Amino acid sequence: MTWQIGMVANSIIAVAYLLICLAIIVPLAKSNQLRTNPLGAATAAIFFTCAVHHGTHAVHMLLPTFFEGDTRGLAMRAAWGWPLTIWDIVGAAVAVYYWTLRRTYSSLMEGAQLFDDLRKREQQALEINDSVLQGMVVSKMALDLDDHERARAALDASIDSASRIITNLLGSEHFSIKLLRSAPAAVDLGDPTSRPAADRAPAPADPSNEEKTT
Repeated sequence: MTWQIGMVANSIIAVAYLLICLAIIVPLAKSNQLRTNPLGAATAAIFFTCAVHHGTHAVHMLLPTFFEGDTRGLAMRAAWGWPLTIWDIVGAAVAVYYWTLRRTYSSLMEGAQLFDDLRKREQQALEINDSVLQGMVVSKMALDLDDHERARAALDASIDSASRIITNLLGSEHFSIKLLRSAPAAVDLGDPTSRPAADRAPAPADPSNEEKTT
């Protein structure tokens, strides 16, 4: 009786894993991310190999029903005790539970959103470069030309852009944890007193002291 339960459980696992693989591969292929999204492709490959693995178990246990001389299938039936059967039942239950979750979280699990979208990261990097970095460059040039009003305006625009980008990255939800740094940020503005003692240049000798010693 254990091998029949194991065969059914392995069949359920194989079908569920194969569907998960297709749910990952198809959106990646439609968005041309099979090569640019290695994490998604590797995850799909893992589910595919697991589907083949559990599917072969089910097929081997079923073959003696049609081919009486299949010794491998008979040996697998005999070796399939309750420990393996129980784990197969657990695996099948988890696979079915996963598909029930897809209905609840369908908006979060559609397409390639399960994985890091490299195109989105590139877009964010370009936005930071255009909105923040270029504004800081304009501000520096304005300071070099003693145009303080333009420098202040460029800095204000860069700060607003950086705040907007960070807000979009973190989301607008209220987090249950405080996003605080473990230590204050250290900004080197060229002040020698703010540098460590080992990095400071030695103070020049006082000529008056030399005259006194002579």
